[in-house]
Amino acid sequence: METPWGDFPVSDAHAHFFSRRFFESLAAQTGAGSGTVAGKLGWHLPPDDPAELAGTWAAELDSHGVARATLIASVLGDESSVLAAAAACPGRFFPAAMVNPLAENAAVAPGLRVVCLFPAMHRYSLHDPRVAPLLEQAAAQGCAVFVHCGVLTVGVRKKLGLPSPFDMRFSNPLDLHAIALRYPRLQFIVPHFGAGYFREALMLADLCPNVYLDTSSSNSWMRYEGLDLKTVFRRALDVVGAGRLLFGSDSSFFPRGWTHGIFQAQTRALLDLGIGAADARLIFGENLELLFY
Repeated sequence: METPWGDFPVSDAHAHFFSRRFFESLAAQTGAGSGTVAGKLGWHLPPDDPAELAGTWAAELDSHGVARATLIASVLGDESSVLAAAAACPGRFFPAAMVNPLAENAAVAPGLRVVCLFPAMHRYSLHDPRVAPLLEQAAAQGCAVFVHCGVLTVGVRKKLGLPSPFDMRFSNPLDLHAIALRYPRLQFIVPHFGAGYFREALMLADLCPNVYLDTSSSNSWMRYEGLDLKTVFRRALDVVGAGRLLFGSDSSFFPRGWTHGIFQAQTRALLDLGIGAADARLIFGENLELLFY
C-alpha cells in the first residue's frame, strides 16, 4: 500500500468475520430470520459458504492495498468459518476465534492463530482454573491470545434490542499481569489500547514484554480520559515502543467493508508525531507478520 512513509505491505490485526452462522446466532436470539436481521441492520447477508465471504474480503482488501488481515470469528463455535476462509485464500488471513473457557469442552481448534478471550462478556476471571487449559493449548499450538479488556459495547446487539449482560469487574488489563508472566512464550494482544483502561494497559505492557496493544477501532473510550488519538499514540510509543503496537481497523460488515477512515486517522496521528518509516512499517504490518512467522 502507498503510505506517507512509502509503499510497503500493510496488515490489519483486527477484523471481524461476520459469517452466516453469526447472523443465525442473532436470529435465534431475536426470533427473526437471518435475512430479517440483516435487513434491520442494513448489512449484506453473507453466503452460506464462508469461502465465498473470504473471497469478498480478499477483493475488498485488494481494493485498499491491504496485504493480510486477522479475521475474528465473532460468535462462539464459529471456528470452522475462519478456518475455511484461511484455507480458501492461503497466506491471506490469520484465523482467530472467540472461545469461552467456561463452556463445556472448550478447546483451541487446530489451525487457529489467535484465541480470543472476552472475560467481561462471558463473566469469568482470567485466574479461573478453567482458563489455564486453553492457555496451555494455545502455547502448544503456537497461537497468540487476544484478551478484550475495558469497555465492551456490541453495537449490533443494541440495534436489535438485545441485552448485553457483561460484567466489567473482569475487564482490567492488570488481571493479565501474573498470567503473562507465567506464560512468557505466549504472545498476548490487548485490543483498543485497553479500551478505557489505557493507563493499566501501558503498565501491563511495560512489565510484560510478551504483551502487545492493538490500535483498532475509533477508540471512543478516549472521551473518558479527555485524550485524543495523537496523545494516545505518543504515550504508547513512549512506554511500549513501535515494536509492540499492532495496527487494527475493527472492520466487520458489508457493504461498509474495510474501514479506510480508521487507517487514515491513525496515519495522521502518527505523522503529526513525526515517526519514521521504520516504525511505521512495524506498526502497520511487520509486527503482525513477526508475531506469526
